[in-house]
Amino acid sequence: MAPPIATVGVVGSGIMSAGIVEVIAAAGHDVIVRARTNTGAIAVREAIDRRLSRLVERGRCDDNDRQATLGRISCTEHLHDLATCDLVIETVVENLEIKQHLMAELGRHLADHAIIATNTSTLPVVELAIASGRPDRVAGLHFFNPATAMTLVEIVRPITASDDTIAALHDFARRCDRQIVDVADRAGFVVNALLFPYLNAAIAMAERNTASIDEIDAAMKGGCGFPLGPFELLDLVGLDTSLSILEALHREFGEAGMVPHPALRRLVAAGHFGRKTGRGFRTYT
Repeated sequence: MAPPIATVGVVGSGIMSAGIVEVIAAAGHDVIVRARTNTGAIAVREAIDRRLSRLVERGRCDDNDRQATLGRISCTEHLHDLATCDLVIETVVENLEIKQHLMAELGRHLADHAIIATNTSTLPVVELAIASGRPDRVAGLHFFNPATAMTLVEIVRPITASDDTIAALHDFARRCDRQIVDVADRAGFVVNALLFPYLNAAIAMAERNTASIDEIDAAMKGGCGFPLGPFELLDLVGLDTSLSILEALHREFGEAGMVPHPALRRLVAAGHFGRKTGRGFRTYT
């Protein structure tokens, strides 16, 4: 039986990484952020500091809690600095080869008892598990963006994962105050497998001129109570990420509604990925 998860490594330096790091550190865990450069890792900590400072200014966070959370976060550019971790969560780009390479490196650097979790939203976890060299100690731990507000975590069990690994991740997620859903290792898991065909259908509807993107967004918020309309959500998630998810869903299930709409492909080809590039289905300044 492995010891309880105490020290956690997070590999990646994007928005998702920052949210996950903040959630874990706020729950009382020591967190080591590893990015390709130390500057990138420090930027994650600085982003968390800015967000928490804003919450302190608004009276939604105590400054002592802010300092305690930041005090649990350390930064590195070296994978071998993760050797003391009980759990490492990878949040790097959604590319199978890149993730497999990282998994192999982590498998060589981590202690034998350490668990490796992937935050992939679509890729086959079993293929990442095999690449690690310790397939029984690998599973999916899929957080949602923004992790500080979205409490759901999908725990994804590949056929190679041990009962101890899944139990340890359950215990960890509960201590981070997450809502847990157990899912099988299928593309898109639960949320994205249902969500992205809907988003794809919204693009097709706009292209047929059934309604404008503004009207479609308003209809889904007003008629279904969704906090964001489909085009608002696509631009927030990223059109490049959305395209990758739809492609993965179509590869696995072959359903017509999962074929990415040509309008989405055109925007991605043009480099218009949504909010992060300043232009997607809408333009942002």
